[in-house]
Amino acid sequence: MTTRIKGALFDKDGTLIDFTATWRGLVEGMIADYAGPDEALRAALGAAIGFDVTTGLFLPGSPVVAGSTGEVAALMAALLPRVPAAEIEAEANRRAAAAGAGDSDAMLAPTPGLDEALERLSGMRLALGVATHDSEAAARAHVRALGLERRFSFYAGYDSGFGLKPGPGMARAFCSATGFAPEEIVMIGDSIHDLGAGRAAGAAAVIGVLTGPATEAELAPHADAIIHAVADLPDFLIRRFPA
Repeated sequence: MTTRIKGALFDKDGTLIDFTATWRGLVEGMIADYAGPDEALRAALGAAIGFDVTTGLFLPGSPVVAGSTGEVAALMAALLPRVPAAEIEAEANRRAAAAGAGDSDAMLAPTPGLDEALERLSGMRLALGVATHDSEAAARAHVRALGLERRFSFYAGYDSGFGLKPGPGMARAFCSATGFAPEEIVMIGDSIHDLGAGRAAGAAAVIGVLTGPATEAELAPHADAIIHAVADLPDFLIRRFPA
């Protein structure tokens, strides 16, 4: 079966990839390396970026969840006067990209049923893209490491020149790359920034998923629909946008 939707633009972490599994180890490693034996600094760095160093959990509103790597680096650098933000950003990007090669504290894990869902969407002849606040290189490396590279034709990271979510730039760039109008695409993500980006671009629908840190109550006011995971997207599109 097909739908009148022609393209789907996905957030990466928390949508395609298990957020906590991917980023907890990387963030813990970064904090430990920069704080050294200073437990107070370790706690302060965690608090600055919305990460509880005791429990290993990301806090509501954490900039690691919704912000860009550059923004997170700047927050850490404010507590590390001898370390430039650009250095922290470059190191975070290096570690994130290294996760795609299995050489990192990060553990890549797809959200449930992802491969099967993407296969169905490809079979429905939808163009698929990734829009993330991670770097474009890391996004490509992660998708490649999961064996899903053939599914995606478009990637936008915080460093790709299209602006940040919830601005419309990434979604508009996806439309430009595919030749589709905004009303022919949907935006899928696990944060209100993802949903806002699709809304600002004029997408046919912005769809929240519950595979990231945000709850349904947090996402619902900003979404046209909430699904449990990307695995549910093909059936949703067939019902909501029949050909």
